Amino acid sequence: MGTQFQAYRAIAATRITPDKWHAARDAVKEVVDRFGALVELADPQAMATAEWTVVDTAAHVASVAWLNTAAVVSDDTPLPMPGIREHIAAATVDTIHTGLNPALLHVYTERDPGMVVSKLRASIDEILRVTATADPTRTLSWLGGSCIPLAGLVAHLTNELLLHGHDIARAVDLPWRIPHEYAAQFFELFLIEIARNGLGHILDDDRRVHQGRIAVEFRSAYTSPVTMVLDTGDVWIEEPSRDNDVRVYFKPADLSLVLFHRVPRAKAALSGALRVWGRRPWLLAPFLRKVRMP
Repeated sequence: MGTQFQAYRAIAATRITPDKWHAARDAVKEVVDRFGALVELADPQAMATAEWTVVDTAAHVASVAWLNTAAVVSDDTPLPMPGIREHIAAATVDTIHTGLNPALLHVYTERDPGMVVSKLRASIDEILRVTATADPTRTLSWLGGSCIPLAGLVAHLTNELLLHGHDIARAVDLPWRIPHEYAAQFFELFLIEIARNGLGHILDDDRRVHQGRIAVEFRSAYTSPVTMVLDTGDVWIEEPSRDNDVRVYFKPADLSLVLFHRVPRAKAALSGALRVWGRRPWLLAPFLRKVRMP
């Protein structure tokens, strides 16, 4: 009875529409141009993160894009980099920084900034060419046995460019813009859709499982209202309802920076970019301990 109820409650409308698919394609083209120009201006040896230089960071994004040129064709298309498939299958949000990401940089050895940017641009051009007439709701196997739609993969690429562009720009004191419209694509087309289509074991960890249901409704000026539910370790998507425990208003660019640990949650809340209320707002903390980004 419980399983049947959960399956019923899991039904929620996809956020993918033809207009959003076209907008996602336009976004990745615009951002890769800005990202490439940024990398070519920056000191390649400046430290963009604690572990990666500017050119390492650009090489990471290029390797992800190159990998996705095979993913958009089919799940069984040979990957352009050997030895990576097992890392993809084993990945979780907690192990990606010690597993898949170092493996990609080990296999993709190019560190000349111009060549890295050229590979990145060519890979995104190839993805857009291959998917020009594709169904954006078609699902692809992804990290940790999860499933994402084609539109989600493109939105994820845009997010990679935006976040790592933020890291590079901050390191070399250059301007960088994360449009709310683009961050909203990541939220709706990737985050919501991966939970709709199947998370696999990407959120697996050894922490104590919170018992019971937590329903968190997300609202912004750039997205359709939606509820994400965590129930004793399982995650799914519902349409908003009166029994939501927590309601979150967010500005999409700020939420992305918070989720990926670039901006403290308290700072975003003080600025008004995140507002939390509801009948049990304290449940947002255990929710975010499970539903988290790398």
